[in-house]
Formats: sequence, structure tokens, C-alpha cells
Amino acid sequence: MLKMRTTAIAIPLFLLAACDEGATSSAPAVGSTTDLTPFQGARAGQAELGIQNLGYEIIRNDGLTNYWFNRETGACAAVTTSEGRYSNIVMLPADDC
Repeated sequence: MLKMRTTAIAIPLFLLAACDEGATSSAPAVGSTTDLTPFQGARAGQAELGIQNLGYEIIRNDGLTNYWFNRETGACAAVTTSEGRYSNIVMLPADDC
């Protein structure tokens, strides 16, 4: 009976430790403070917070294109939305923002 209890506790702890370890090493980074192109194809509503968390803010817009600027890095991106997704992302010189 004691062996069964020990096994019942040990297995979930082992699996939990393995999950935690794998999540840390395999989690891909999306975008960076200098490059937003990995967000292309993402749902606009879901990705907007991720872009803001990278330090970007919308400086201006032109129709369906928002110009995002990161004041800390000087990175500028033109992000075009189509059908609720970021359909085109182009990194631009800071002067274009």
C-alpha cells in the first residue's frame, strides 16, 4: 500500500517537473524590440498586446496601416491589417514613424 502511494505521488511530480523544464527551453520568442515581422499573419486583436509589451506604441495610421514605434530602440514598423490579421509588416527607418 505504501509503495502505491509513493508511486502515485512521484509520477505526477516527475511529469510536472518535465513539463516545466520543457516549457522554458522550447518557448519561441515572438518579435523583438527591433523586429516585429514574426507577428505577420497573427490575429491583430491578440497580437497587439504582445507588440505593446515589446515597447512599441502606435504613432500614426494611414487607412489599414498602423505605424508602430519603439522609443527605446528607435525601431519603426508599418503594420497592415486585413481581415483581422496582420497581413504585412515592414520594418522602416525611425524617420518614417
